[in-house]
Amino acid sequence: MSETVQYLEATPENGIDRSPETSTTTDTLQITDDLDVLLAVLPEHIRAALEREPRLSQLIEIVMDLGRLPEARFGQGDLYLSDQEITSADLRMVTTRIGDFGADNRAGLERTLHRISAIRNRKGEVIGLTCRVGRAVYGTIEIIRDIVASDKSILLLGRPGVGKTTLLREAARVRAEDRRVVIVDTSNEIAGDGDIPHPAIGRARRMQVPLPDLQHEVMIEAVENHMPEVIIIDEIGRELEAVAARTIAERGVQLVGTAHGNTL
Repeated sequence: MSETVQYLEATPENGIDRSPETSTTTDTLQITDDLDVLLAVLPEHIRAALEREPRLSQLIEIVMDLGRLPEARFGQGDLYLSDQEITSADLRMVTTRIGDFGADNRAGLERTLHRISAIRNRKGEVIGLTCRVGRAVYGTIEIIRDIVASDKSILLLGRPGVGKTTLLREAARVRAEDRRVVIVDTSNEIAGDGDIPHPAIGRARRMQVPLPDLQHEVMIEAVENHMPEVIIIDEIGRELEAVAARTIAERGVQLVGTAHGNTL
């Protein structure tokens, strides 16, 4: 893959940023977030505080830790949502509403891009939740459209939260207009939770991964069984996944993936 891959660092400075505050500066961008679905699983006092917040459209995530004040994080600055500490009952309410967590301690809300991640104690009990807002941002691909259309494999690098997955989702949608695209969606973060993919991926197909450790196997399965011209994969982080990515590229399939980091 070394001969065909291109590396692009995703940073707010180069325009790849998932925050609405940045994205809405261009008329061609369209943002959808289904935020009401996420708010509906929260305790009433937290939901009410968020609904009164004028920066709601800039919300990045809600943090709920046992015995601490609930916190909202925005593109610029954080906010305590209540003077009431989070209780076990609050956490049970949310986990009951969202259902089971996967082996990676992540869960989603069906047909949305939101992600809820759990922190557990030694007994396996949930003692903290991070509710991350997922947004479909249409139009972000324009900054690298020529690179994506080059048929060369691409690795997007960046720290968490700068917009790698948002850009990956757009790449899948745009490439699917004239290519056979398969998304290997390990955490259901690219195409959303549930068996019906979010419309933000366009005509691309999505393969789910039963366990994070099996991601590399599903990557190879996608190539062998479904004849893709493009494979989309989020969070390449293990050696087996890197080997699978190399194998895919050597078979003449374009691979567009992401990894956490700033440099190789």
